[in-house]
Amino acid sequence: MKKQLSLGLASVLMAGYASAGSGLYYVGSEPEQSLPLKWMIGMDAVYDTNVNPSSATKDDAFSLNPYVGLSVVSITPQTTWDVYARLGLIYYIDAPSSVDDIYGQARVGANITHRFNDRLRISSRNFISYELEPDYSYGFATDRQLSEYLFWQTDNSVGYRWSERFATYSGFVLSGLDYDDVPNADRFSWSLYNQFRYQLSPQSVATLDYRYTDTEADGIAEDSSDHYLLLGLEHRFSPNSIIIARGGLQFRDVDGGDTSTNPFLEIATSTRVNEQFTVRSFARYSTESYDTAQALGNGVYDFSERQTLRIGISAEYALSPMFTIFSGVDYIASEYDEGNLKTVTGFPLPAGTAGGQNDQLINAYVGVSVKFNDFLTGTATYNFTDSDTDFNQGDYTRSRFSVGVRAEF
Repeated sequence: MKKQLSLGLASVLMAGYASAGSGLYYVGSEPEQSLPLKWMIGMDAVYDTNVNPSSATKDDAFSLNPYVGLSVVSITPQTTWDVYARLGLIYYIDAPSSVDDIYGQARVGANITHRFNDRLRISSRNFISYELEPDYSYGFATDRQLSEYLFWQTDNSVGYRWSERFATYSGFVLSGLDYDDVPNADRFSWSLYNQFRYQLSPQSVATLDYRYTDTEADGIAEDSSDHYLLLGLEHRFSPNSIIIARGGLQFRDVDGGDTSTNPFLEIATSTRVNEQFTVRSFARYSTESYDTAQALGNGVYDFSERQTLRIGISAEYALSPMFTIFSGVDYIASEYDEGNLKTVTGFPLPAGTAGGQNDQLINAYVGVSVKFNDFLTGTATYNFTDSDTDFNQGDYTRSRFSVGVRAEF
């Protein structure tokens, strides 16, 4: 029995690098059962109290968000794959002059794992999205931009169990971020990683990670490279509760900028307290390569060091087979240092360097879903965002109220 538990835990936890394509909540789990092709069609009606946070005026607006989607999961003794897609749009009924009437929304994902035998497996996780409202759990957005963006990522890896207790996971990641109308924000990166895994017990795995990431930036933002050396622990408290934690050092080099050594920490947890109550959370502290170019006073600076803390918690509680309450909160705080002046936008002339600037964002939501029958579900959600920044775009608050209905068949 001990050997069976050991192999089972290695199979579940040999997840390697936590792909952003699965979000910061990702804990390496795979689907547990096959699901037939499911179609979904729905509509949300939304009232937004601040549809354009970057505008000097606080404009409200109503929108309709129709969408269609599908999902399918197939599991065989050797191969697991799941595919999902959701296509929709945001249509502002009474759009103010500062925003367009229609924005596109799309997400597509395809994941596959193939097990050649008990020792060798390959995995590919792929994700692409085109949307306006950022999902903060994916680990790159720090605030809403008034522009659609395309984000994609592919994470491909090979896992091999060398002995009953020792295994390795090696792979590469490609990702891209492309905004329609936001200067200096686009990014392309490629990463290589290798993880050594040692099973301490049937419930625990110790890990040692090395990662290398090269990032190409757009416009005045500088390219950069990062090395990561991390120790970690993955522990399953029960069949329904797991924590994955990694911490260590991040060695960062920015072209034409600063070279630094910084702490790095990431934690993800998933807990099913009982049949009704599920809680997930994540935390990550790192020096990020996104949104490094910022307007400050009469200049635009590119910051070599943007140390960011991201925390997220989501929960779901089924009051009954008909009613479910869901909620969550994201907190993002960044400190900017080693900023070099790239562009002068006015007079008096700004200083050549900048540092010590901060921004933070809190995004919270609470909602309820009502299952009318086996096919039809209704939802009502309230979302609140508060953004506080030292940069030119200024502070804002925003509330969104939405009601919707969807059919699944």
